[in-house]
Amino acid sequence: MFKYYCLNNIAPEGIRNFSALYEETDQIQEAQGILVRSAKMHDMEFSDELLAIARAGAGVNNIPLDRCAREGIVVFNTPGANANGVKELVFAGMLLASRDIVEGVDWVRANWKNPDIAKVAEKEKKQFAGTEIRGKKLGIIGLGAIGVRVANAAIDLGMEIYGYDPYVSVDAAWNLNRSVKHVLDVKEIYEICDFITIHVPLLPSTKGMINKDAIGMMKDGVILINMARDTLVDEQAVVDAIESGKIRRYVSDFPNPTIAGKRGCVTTPHLGASTAESEIKCAKMAVSELQNYIENGNIINSVNYPPCDMGICTTAGRVSIFHANKANMITQFTTLIGASDVNIAEMANKSRGEGAYTMFDLDGKPEPELIESLRQIDGVFRVRVIK
Repeated sequence: MFKYYCLNNIAPEGIRNFSALYEETDQIQEAQGILVRSAKMHDMEFSDELLAIARAGAGVNNIPLDRCAREGIVVFNTPGANANGVKELVFAGMLLASRDIVEGVDWVRANWKNPDIAKVAEKEKKQFAGTEIRGKKLGIIGLGAIGVRVANAAIDLGMEIYGYDPYVSVDAAWNLNRSVKHVLDVKEIYEICDFITIHVPLLPSTKGMINKDAIGMMKDGVILINMARDTLVDEQAVVDAIESGKIRRYVSDFPNPTIAGKRGCVTTPHLGASTAESEIKCAKMAVSELQNYIENGNIINSVNYPPCDMGICTTAGRVSIFHANKANMITQFTTLIGASDVNIAEMANKSRGEGAYTMFDLDGKPEPELIESLRQIDGVFRVRVIK
């Protein structure tokens, strides 16, 4: 029997997808799998029982990825599961920013006691007159699961789309509408687009990418939308640009003291993936990833180890090894397995950065002595006997 622990509330529609091999525990130290959403895990100690952490969502900055990799703990996320919810919020933000809807609603709330509010509104509404999005240029920075959906939907709304992503995947490229103009330099988006929306992960290379210099290249009156991560943007520079008239509106899903309540800032309380549909999809995907890994050793959608899928083991045994990505590791593994008089039926080896993952399907059952010998190899982080 495998045990899992939920650090946050996880949609029950996903939890119900666990098979009879699993049970929930209230003791985190005895869990083989942890399900999490936003709970901070950097200061947590992990037991030797823990095999994997599944984040029901895309962002994983609340999880110590490097430490998990060194301890042979696979961290999964659920890319694309919440993409439609975020996409819809992007368009809500675009409309709120371009039509002055927020200010208009605030005016109505402030004047609701006036018995002549309808008549007065006809006189006052001109101060809330906005602009339409049809025919405007939309720049999308990042063409992943969300960016592609935003691009395709914006085409249907009559916008002219420019997309920037030097690392766009083959799948994303196939799904992208042919009308999207793929630019090779993000400066082109800054210079020509009326709306700019950001959909990139938070990395050292992307942190603060929208800064004073980038803003200086943008069109006057640009509307900037950030539903990805607040630290992608130098928000003080944005506030300064709003005051100078350079930026018309800044829409962010990440409230903080710099922008909350500030003129020209439309800020939502981190609603991007907060739809019933997104939470269910994320929970189902996270549960599926955990089960596939715990039972079969297969890694799909990990953020700290490479993808590796050998299906269901049909031989006598399956062994997985987490190790440093350096020369001569495979030779050492196969030499020890051969010396134990066990034939290797099939194997897979994948690497990512400084880490690697190797699986062996064996025609014989791996004995404890073999597993212990594999663990003693310099550079091995963890060895699992899956079958």
